[in-house]
Amino acid sequence: MGVKSFFQEVKTKISSSRLFKALVTESPDVLPKVTPSIKSIELLQGTGYATGCVFQTNFPEGAHFKYMKSRVDEIDHEKHTIKYTVFEGDMLGDKLEKICYDMKFEDTEDGGCVVKVTSEYHTKGDHEISDDDLKGAKEQSLGIYKSCEDYLNANPHICA
Repeated sequence: MGVKSFFQEVKTKISSSRLFKALVTESPDVLPKVTPSIKSIELLQGTGYATGCVFQTNFPEGAHFKYMKSRVDEIDHEKHTIKYTVFEGDMLGDKLEKICYDMKFEDTEDGGCVVKVTSEYHTKGDHEISDDDLKGAKEQSLGIYKSCEDYLNANPHICA
């Protein structure tokens, strides 16, 4: 098994507490409204967003993938950090065993925040993941952050 890691940093005009709520703790309500690439997010195991909880993200008909399951490995609601693992779903294909994410939301002096994301792609066998293979995932993540920022700016009462 190999591991391909990448780091991504995104600056937004939304506070860390609001963006953490939108992208993490209230994501089942917020993300399907923010992006057409997510149909729904369902809690399968556990209560709320806590360590050990399992969620299933469902994608709309016609999308490249049908679903993915992820598990919360660690979460700190006060520090706005989460580690989670995508462990099942057709998006993993025959090359990936799992994808691990470590997200940190840090406030900036201007009232916004920086989202720092480390992603680790764990491959099956001797498969390798190229930077080109990850390009689409990076672009989709940036699109979701931007859409979420726009949605929260337009709706200041959401995740307040």
